[in-house]
Amino acid sequence: MQHRDDSVLNDRSSIGSRAIQFRRREFLRFGLAGFSAMSLPDLLRLRSASGSEKRRRTSIIMVWLPGGASHLETYDPKPDAPAEFRGPYNAIKTSVEGMHISELLPRHAQNAHRFSLLRSVQHSGFCHQQGTQQLLTGHPVLELKQKPDNPDLLAITNLVRHDAQRSLPNYVGVPPINYSGAAYIGPTYEPFGVFGDPSSPEFSVPNVGLTDASLKSKLEQRIDLRQRFDRLQRDLDQAGSMRAFDAFESQAMNLLTSNQTKDAFDLSQESDAIKDRYGRNMWGQRCLLARRLVEAGVEIVTTQFDGSLCGRVGNWDDHAVNHNVFEGMKYRAPFYDQAVSTLIEDLAERGLDRDVLVVVTGEFGRTPRISYSPSTGEGIASAPAGTVQPGRDHWPSATSILFAGGGIDPGQVVGATDRRGEGPVDQLVSRGDFLATLYRHLGVDAERIAFNNFSGRPIPILQDGKPIPQLVARG
Repeated sequence: MQHRDDSVLNDRSSIGSRAIQFRRREFLRFGLAGFSAMSLPDLLRLRSASGSEKRRRTSIIMVWLPGGASHLETYDPKPDAPAEFRGPYNAIKTSVEGMHISELLPRHAQNAHRFSLLRSVQHSGFCHQQGTQQLLTGHPVLELKQKPDNPDLLAITNLVRHDAQRSLPNYVGVPPINYSGAAYIGPTYEPFGVFGDPSSPEFSVPNVGLTDASLKSKLEQRIDLRQRFDRLQRDLDQAGSMRAFDAFESQAMNLLTSNQTKDAFDLSQESDAIKDRYGRNMWGQRCLLARRLVEAGVEIVTTQFDGSLCGRVGNWDDHAVNHNVFEGMKYRAPFYDQAVSTLIEDLAERGLDRDVLVVVTGEFGRTPRISYSPSTGEGIASAPAGTVQPGRDHWPSATSILFAGGGIDPGQVVGATDRRGEGPVDQLVSRGDFLATLYRHLGVDAERIAFNNFSGRPIPILQDGKPIPQLVARG
């Protein structure tokens, strides 16, 4: 590991108990975005150290498949594997010579010239918490933790690229990814959470774009009164924390009152044709909202494909006790295929694919060897309780990830697994390599930044790893 410049280590004090979980929306109900102990000079120093001010303002949309999707039924089919591994679906040709994917994804196949596939990611997180936290923090987490001990790359990027003058939040979760978080860098850098189903007529985003003039006036009066009291303390504030508080409060005020913010979250401004193209369902409209947000200037967006479109248990965790894995994949594939393919097409058609990187993944793949267990309950993709059905279990030894946009060369297949899909045989990619690649795209110099954890120990944001050469923007 290269030497890291101590001048960019962040001197942070503890921000309170780990057990207290904050949501940015709760703060916004009171016109406040939360409090960070990091001063504005600290933020400027980090931004300078990372080089982010010198780079173009790139963005990311991460489509998360909670539970872990089967790589064999999506991006790494093994039609020649033995029957106990293969599954019922064929591999099909794509628009890229030599690239084959599952027959469940025909729209992907038509768009293969717009994306690249990474087939050789491996880590050691065997459960959902571990897998998510290993992949997004880079730390070798082996315990079951509902929130990470170390911040994930999305929260870190939000901190490094923070700009309090923005009307829009810079990190939006539609909704946030399960088991991820900002840990010791503070709740200010958690995503602004958007929950619910954007395809529902009742869908709305609270605390965005107040339209009632009297409410705006009252809020402004409260802010003005608090600021008068704060000025009495300002001369005593040696650490700059009051300036930081003012900056985050200013951003909260912008979020509450800005028409630009309100418009960015307003799907009614999209045509019926584009809504139909994405799919009139939760996943399709979440992807459409993600596109609207990056187009409006949000730089970090996540969305999860969960809920009823997944099948009986609402996720991609296709153990035999939960789902018939093959029926589950067949049921959800049309919604998935349409939403992801349209997002990739739409970004390219709007000229956003140079700066916006789409990453599609879950926490791990699924066991290549098919398992069988009695179902625990009847539902979509699951037979009546007691019926023996096929499943695939957790498998961090091989994960396939889709990359689209971001200025990288499309139409590539990076890495390969063996004939049964059990593990990489070409270009093994670690969790650190994956993170280093995303940090490079986002303009964060991960080798020069560290933060003090709760015990005061400086922790580099990247433990190891190098950007994957084929997945780095050209030119």
